[in-house]
Amino acid sequence: MATSTRPAASLLLCTITVLLLFSSAAAAPSPSRGNKTHDDGHGGRTLSFTLYQQETINKTAYMVVDGVAGAGVSQTTTPFGTVYVFRDNLTVHADRASPVAGVAEGTSITTSLDGLLSLSMAKVTIHHRGHRGSVSIIGGTYNIGPSDYPVVGGTGDFAYALGYVRSSPVDLRGSTVTYKLELQLYWPPYAQYAPTPPE
Repeated sequence: MATSTRPAASLLLCTITVLLLFSSAAAAPSPSRGNKTHDDGHGGRTLSFTLYQQETINKTAYMVVDGVAGAGVSQTTTPFGTVYVFRDNLTVHADRASPVAGVAEGTSITTSLDGLLSLSMAKVTIHHRGHRGSVSIIGGTYNIGPSDYPVVGGTGDFAYALGYVRSSPVDLRGSTVTYKLELQLYWPPYAQYAPTPPE
């Protein structure tokens, strides 16, 4: 009886192996339109690009809760406890008249008495270079210097992405301020086997 099940077991093993090979090939991510990704050599891939956040005080960004102490309101400071909300266009170049490639929407809470530090969270929605989707970020903001925010989630083409977004001030003069957003994204090897999110 053992000899009669051996060919059946071998056939079953071969069938499972072939099915696994085909299913892993089908699950592998296909390059997106205009994709500038890089394979890291270990099954993961990376993507990086830069956009510019255009924020206009009392047009795309508002203080909704006044702070209680510390620095006054200026282009770079708000009092401790200030809650600030924004929905800013993301452009391809630092010039605010350049093409819009997405939007950043979120909130910041001033966390220092000098008014220069905040806890910020945002959803960065992108339609750029053939990519569509969003990344969610959270972290500390230094109003007059670079700030790094870890990516804590993503949707669409950015589902399962990890990495960070660096925000650096470009122009803090006037009612419209500009920040450079550098997105550094990474998809770990297991992401290719994750379920595809609905569109």
